[in-house]
Amino acid sequence: MTNTKPLIVITGASSGFGAEDAKLFNAAGYPMLLLGRRVEKIRELPLNFDNVMVAAVDVTDQTALAEAIHAAETKYGETDLLINNAGVMLLGNVQRQDPKEWQTMLDTNVMGVLNGTQIVLPAMVKRHHGTIINMSSIAGFKAFANHAAYVASKFGVHGLSETIRQEVSNYNVRISLVAPGAGETELLTHVTDAAALKDYEAWKETMGGLTMDPKYVAQTVKFIYDMPQEVNVREIDIAATRQDS
Repeated sequence: MTNTKPLIVITGASSGFGAEDAKLFNAAGYPMLLLGRRVEKIRELPLNFDNVMVAAVDVTDQTALAEAIHAAETKYGETDLLINNAGVMLLGNVQRQDPKEWQTMLDTNVMGVLNGTQIVLPAMVKRHHGTIINMSSIAGFKAFANHAAYVASKFGVHGLSETIRQEVSNYNVRISLVAPGAGETELLTHVTDAAALKDYEAWKETMGGLTMDPKYVAQTVKFIYDMPQEVNVREIDIAATRQDS
């Protein structure tokens, strides 16, 4: 039986929010392109892969990203939903953090979103249909200690999302943003600043040692997408109830 549902593209699909997005949309029967640098992690997800393409792509490489998306579109049709989920969070105090870590966050968290958007947006505008959901953070509108470059990158995601939304709203294309608080993801596994990590873990203990389950962020993403095309949920901020900042 031919699948009549449209293509969904998810970046950073190997873990965390992206993996939960993949599970949810896969269960709903959507054809998907799942992108990440660790494809072995994606292939370990409990998915029905009959309708799924997987590609090892770094979102900072727009050429490779475009090739993967166009290959999926050849098979499944044009992208109807792009979830710009790929991101990195390298905590560190600005006085001692390696500037290479700043660049990594800006390249992935900002340029990666712009790269994916530029690839799929023209076709969405042309057909007056399509949705892009950008994964930002509560750190996209408020500051946290030891998060300077990360906060800068996520403020950028907030700013570009609203700007592009205004640019394409008359074409019936939706640009939306989800800003999660702290979640039980792998984002902290690459932090090199031991003091910053210790401070974060101490803050996490104020919430009982657990932050938000990523599955609730995925449910939020799907809620936004499931609304009629003429309705754009512009932004949702979501966090554990016990997160006080």
